[in-house]
Amino acid sequence: MVSSLLAMNEPMSALQTDQSPEPSKKSGNRRELFSTLGIILAALIIAPLLATFVFQTYEVDGPSMETTLQNKDRLIVTKTSRTWSKITRKPYVPKRYEVVVFNHKDSYGLTSAQEKQLIKRVIGLPGDRVVVKKGVVTIYNKSHPDGYAVDREGPEAGVIKDTEGNIDQTVGSNEIFLMGDNRANSLDSRAFGTVRVEHVVGKLAVRIYPFDNAQRF
Repeated sequence: MVSSLLAMNEPMSALQTDQSPEPSKKSGNRRELFSTLGIILAALIIAPLLATFVFQTYEVDGPSMETTLQNKDRLIVTKTSRTWSKITRKPYVPKRYEVVVFNHKDSYGLTSAQEKQLIKRVIGLPGDRVVVKKGVVTIYNKSHPDGYAVDREGPEAGVIKDTEGNIDQTVGSNEIFLMGDNRANSLDSRAFGTVRVEHVVGKLAVRIYPFDNAQRF
């Protein structure tokens, strides 16, 4: 009540002098324009950074990862582990059975090599001996000196029944051995050999489309 009474007791001339002019519509429009431009500029800067260092959306092209992934599936691939490895200068080695995107160069019958991004599952890790024989993939390492059938224990156990090829290869340091889940229709390490870990872009995190088949990995 005191502040109200003091305001009421001020002379009329003082009240008129304290009134500020209303801001013009033009200045308000300019502020809105600058604010919108700022948001657009920030988005243009942030979006490429997110795609480079944090996550990126991909669309599956082809049947090599069926039945896990279908042609035209939309995916989110995380890159944080790969980014952290660059910061710490330590190699990023994905875990066995993770599905990863990686850069691959191949001439495909042309005179110059073309770089493509492929998506496959990690089967062999550094130090593993990968043997493909009579349709079975067997991993030999320190934990399994007598070997174990990798497809009978992984997430695709019971789904992958036969793997074509005749392979006996030891995975080198900072390398991984990759295969598609659709073994009869997949260009993978059985054809082009092991992949250096620095070529890994990121690992599959979520399928976001089709919406009725969304899934975390």
